[in-house]
Amino acid sequence: MNMKQNSSLSSPLKRITVLDALRGFALLGVILMHMIQHFGIFSMSSQQETLQFPALDEAIQWIGNNIIMGRFINIFAFLFGLSFFIQMDRAAKKGIDFRKRFVWRMILLLGMGLLSHSFYSVEIISIYGFFGLLMIPLYRVKKWILLALVGFLLLGGPRAIQVINHNSNVGTEQTDSEESVNNRPPDRELPEHITNPSFFNSAKHNYEERLGGKLNYQFGLIGRGYVTFALFVLGLVLGRIRFFENIHRQKRQNLFLFIGFVVATLLVTLIQNVMPAQNIRALFGPGDETISASLLMAKALDDIGMVLFTGSLTMGFILLYQTRHFGKHLDVLAPYGRTALTNYIMQGFIGSILFSPWAFGSSFGSWGVSALFFLGIVIYALQGIISKLWLEYYLYGPLEWLWRSGTYLSFQPFKKKSPKE
Repeated sequence: MNMKQNSSLSSPLKRITVLDALRGFALLGVILMHMIQHFGIFSMSSQQETLQFPALDEAIQWIGNNIIMGRFINIFAFLFGLSFFIQMDRAAKKGIDFRKRFVWRMILLLGMGLLSHSFYSVEIISIYGFFGLLMIPLYRVKKWILLALVGFLLLGGPRAIQVINHNSNVGTEQTDSEESVNNRPPDRELPEHITNPSFFNSAKHNYEERLGGKLNYQFGLIGRGYVTFALFVLGLVLGRIRFFENIHRQKRQNLFLFIGFVVATLLVTLIQNVMPAQNIRALFGPGDETISASLLMAKALDDIGMVLFTGSLTMGFILLYQTRHFGKHLDVLAPYGRTALTNYIMQGFIGSILFSPWAFGSSFGSWGVSALFFLGIVIYALQGIISKLWLEYYLYGPLEWLWRSGTYLSFQPFKKKSPKE
């Protein structure tokens, strides 16, 4: 009986192509932003700057900061939550409880993420694996409770709790502040992975130094992870109401949603511009400084504005996808989205080769922002071509197949059958 269930569940599923194309679109933004950020990898670049175009570099950097950063990866997170619902729902329709299998699936994803962390510390797969485990008990929770949870996370509830604890401890620590100023430790020497470049030293640095920073960014006062989890839950909610299953019949509704997201984004931006400027980066390490309510409000507005911008991008993409002229062009992104796990991890592997001190970091680390941006487009296009060719012969991307086989603890069908077969 179990073998029959596993065979039924693991058979290829009918896909909603707009979701594949949207996932491919999200990963375009991810690689472009990561290229600008050197994939979070620091290397001693050569003294001579290469391919620097100041005006264009400044414009591309603005686009990265204000249009791409945080917004495209939000789409990726939202789609992960939606995919969770689709898998659980399709299993339930067959009378199968997929929860235990999904736990194992997320453990495998967490492992792949932690392995990828050895190459580049900004990978997000390990965080997704952890959040995926938290989604399981939420599957049957009432929608209003899920939406309340989303509101709590986006308004900065977890951050507020941490700030209350932080501010209460500041007074007791301030008595030692003068002594600490007079006894500052000497400037740190360059880490070993810079002075003695090797993959082993870089991996060691990523696990020993960068992993803690990642966890602080996700679960500390910046709280990026709470926004990600809120988007997971939103994906679950939209899955429940069958939003994407009926999307081809609701073009008018999609237009209204797009307009609503755009207007809401502009309103939040207006409020942010009216409010006094706040140094949100202070949340990375506030030290013995008290965190003000105005700073908390500014960060909450920043998170909400970014999610609303993500909604505008998502609905704008869907509207264009549904038009006869643009739809056929955007559909070329679908193969990239179908092999999203393979392409995402390969993005990071390529980025580590380009920017790591043990590889070509001394060369590509000196490139200007616009040159790296356009190189990212080239890499993305090549991955897209390879993905399309690959899917002509295989059912899944290589890592998708490996993950699927690991999920069911048996080798899954991989190669497409020829018409003669």
